[in-house]
Amino acid sequence: MSTFWQAVLASEDEAGLPEVKHSERPMIHRLAAELVLLIHFVFVLLAVLGALGILIAPGWVWVHLPIVIWSAVVNLAGWTCPLTPLENRLRATSGGVAYAGGCVQHYLGPLVYPMGMPRRMERIAGVSILLWNGLLYGGMFWWRHLGTAGA
Repeated sequence: MSTFWQAVLASEDEAGLPEVKHSERPMIHRLAAELVLLIHFVFVLLAVLGALGILIAPGWVWVHLPIVIWSAVVNLAGWTCPLTPLENRLRATSGGVAYAGGCVQHYLGPLVYPMGMPRRMERIAGVSILLWNGLLYGGMFWWRHLGTAGA
């Protein structure tokens, strides 16, 4: 675990943070877990729809492509995103219940797959994110460069 995450998860004294009353600590950890969850969902939305950002700022591609690659690799390799254990740790230290599996699998999986999300679907998600973004980038490239050349 990196020193940054150790400091995030450390007690107040270890991290050099101001003293927090023990009764307030669970609330802070619960709010931090919710913030991590929000960041996770924003990341997923960026992986799916972020290509549209290049319509506003073409340089956005250099932010978006690493997000797409990371999202695809995590799904294809069967890895757990580092945000998931962080959220679980924060939930556990706030007195909440941690969950098994990934964030998307835990929150969205039951809506789509009531009997559980099979590993095969993670692979399909990894390939789909690459194909979907390839279509978006290809369509926007065609629209901007080739579509305007014929006008």
